Amino acid sequence: MVGPLQIESLDHEGKGIARHDGKVMFIEGALPGEVVEAAIYRRKPAFEQGYATRILKESAARTTPDCQFFGLCGGCSLQHMNLRTQVAAKQRVLEDNLRHIGKVSPEQILPAIHGPGWGYRHRGRLTVRHVAKKGGVLVGFHEKRSSYVADMRSCEVLPRRISALLVPLRGLVEQLSIRTRLPQIELAITEVVDVLVLRVLEPLTEADADLVRVFADTHRVVIYLQPAGPETAQLFHPPGADALYYTLPEFDVQIHFRPTDFTQVNHAINQVLVRRALRLLDPQPGERIADLFCGLGNFTLPIARSGAQVTGIEGSAGLIRRAEENAQRNGLAGHSRFLTMDLFKIDAAQWTALGSFDKVLIDPPRDGAMELVKLMGHDSPRRIVYVSCNPATLARDAEVLVAVHGYTLRAAGIVNMFPHTAHVESMAWFERE
Repeated sequence: MVGPLQIESLDHEGKGIARHDGKVMFIEGALPGEVVEAAIYRRKPAFEQGYATRILKESAARTTPDCQFFGLCGGCSLQHMNLRTQVAAKQRVLEDNLRHIGKVSPEQILPAIHGPGWGYRHRGRLTVRHVAKKGGVLVGFHEKRSSYVADMRSCEVLPRRISALLVPLRGLVEQLSIRTRLPQIELAITEVVDVLVLRVLEPLTEADADLVRVFADTHRVVIYLQPAGPETAQLFHPPGADALYYTLPEFDVQIHFRPTDFTQVNHAINQVLVRRALRLLDPQPGERIADLFCGLGNFTLPIARSGAQVTGIEGSAGLIRRAEENAQRNGLAGHSRFLTMDLFKIDAAQWTALGSFDKVLIDPPRDGAMELVKLMGHDSPRRIVYVSCNPATLARDAEVLVAVHGYTLRAAGIVNMFPHTAHVESMAWFERE
């Protein structure tokens, strides 16, 4: 046991940071301003990691977690902090990364985008394990600091009707002959249908198939089976189930997708995210705009609705194919084109061949878009809106845009896409005269 420890701040994973005997201490469950005692589970020459065992002085931001499995399940790390303070802490993470990594500061801090803290998660990947010592099958997220599956019977960040399926899913898998060959269940919750994708390493027997059909009918869910990679997921039951889609009502756009495609986990926040991105980008009729890492067209189609000519580029041929289909469905094919291209390996010749763009929207994965931003020099777009899921790589790329290419960082702010986690989604607006 170590303590008392004075918690100074939070790290990027939501752990409290303290200093003790010349070492930095990373303490789970501790909040800035608190004084705690902690148990240490990892010791290194320069730092130690532990978890709070006793709160000697409590922060005003501390709150009682809604989930009874918080602390066991590794899905959430900040349920002990009220939502308002979570948002403020994430804004600080973004600003610190921009300042220390990117050596830049935005002219304006955008108001944080945030919404309800519970029942928001419409995508998820549940791990399935048959654990005899636990009495059978477990279905849930991993335990904190472990590859074990948490023995959880509800989840407060899932919609309530989906949380209520965790225990029935245990019972279903327990009855299947392939219960040790079904490692994962993926969730895709839409406005019209709830989909469960069963990752099956062996085919279902006829008896298994009957059990799955009964489960689907009883709980009013749609079941897909996925025998191999994501593209192999196929509808199993009920036949003729409704297609999966989500809407962006402000732009009169409906985006169809397969259950294993990437879509944002938080539908309500995604609508606000797209609205802000379009406001910052300010697409005008006739402008040439690139949407890089475009996916299914989440930003591409709203941009096209403005009358601009937009090129969506993405590395996945499957996503590009579905983006083209979405453009056709929404009557936007005349204002959009889609290209399959590895944007992590794009070179100057490929970029030049695309032609010049007035504006660019970039929405990369966690690795960021370094190869792209290196190309934003000669004949560069006058405005860039960068949507990021990793403030460190956003800051790294921002340094190139500002220090090398002469852009100004007009504004930046966070998007609380994942309440109760340390995940920081953000948006930045760059302008060049």
